[in-house]
This record gives sequence, structure tokens and C-alpha cells, in this order.
Amino acid sequence: MIRTIFAAVTVLLTLAAAQAHEERRGDLVISHPWTRATASTQKVGAVFMEIVNHSNDADRLVSASSPEADTVEVHGHFKDGDVMRMRRVDGVEVPADGSAVLAPGGYHVMLIGLKGPLLEETTIDVTLEFEHAGKVEIEAIVESAGYKGPARTMNSGMPMKPEDQHTHTEMHKGMHK
Repeated sequence: MIRTIFAAVTVLLTLAAAQAHEERRGDLVISHPWTRATASTQKVGAVFMEIVNHSNDADRLVSASSPEADTVEVHGHFKDGDVMRMRRVDGVEVPADGSAVLAPGGYHVMLIGLKGPLLEETTIDVTLEFEHAGKVEIEAIVESAGYKGPARTMNSGMPMKPEDQHTHTEMHKGMHK
């Protein structure tokens, strides 16, 4: 009985730590950066996160790099007629006192030319570069291949359209009135 309780507490603490994973740099908080596990033959992956800006000035994610991939780009999904297409973008706006969500189906950091498989329950190093905050080194947790994202989301779990992702400020402020 005691072993069962201890095991349950250990699992809950591990899950809570994974959900609470965040990196801070000045006024920026990068919450739960994560990626999905990949097969050994897979050559691409994506990193997702929420970036919260506690500053009175907007910032912008302009690029990223990782030793895990040959090329790293900031991408977004855009509707082209009836088809969703993924494209490189010049950056992701992080509004003053607001946030930007990088999530499946929206903005993300694209890892191209993976140097090896991303293994579940490990981490990968990623360096994000912001227009004002500069370089921020983060560790992205490698989740299971079917992971959909953290349970706590600002957008009720639905992927946001790229054009809506950077307008999170009004919703975020409305939640704290």
C-alpha cells in the first residue's frame, strides 16, 4: 500500500514538474517548451511553447538554432485556398504584456535535418533569438510522439491561426481584470 502511494505521488510530482517547466530571460517567460519524439528515419521535428512578455514593450522571436538539427527556422501555418501550408516566417510578435503561443497547427520552431532521433523523456537544447531580449537558451522536453500539448492552454486547446496568435494580449488582460 505504501509503495503504491509513493509511486502515485512520484508520478504526480513528475507530471507537475513537466507542466511547470519554464525558462526566464528578463521580462520573457518561455513556458513548457516541448517537442515530440521522432522515429530514427524522421528528419524533421518542431518545438512548441508559450512565450509570455511581462514588459511594456513588444518583442519578437526572429530566429532559433539547435545542435540537434542542421537548420532551424521559425514557421507558421497559412491557409492557401482549401489547403493549410507551412512556411518560414520572419518572426513571431510577442506583444507588450501579452503572449505568443507556438502550438501544433500554428507558429512553431522547425527543426530540419535532425542529426538523430528525438527520444521521449529527454531534452534538447534550443537557442531562441529575440529582437530585443537577445538569445535565450532553453531545454525542450521530448514528449511522446502523440503528445498534443500541455493541458493548461490560453486558447482552450485549439490551435490558433497565425494571424490570431499574437493578439493574445486582449484575452490575457481580460482574464486578469
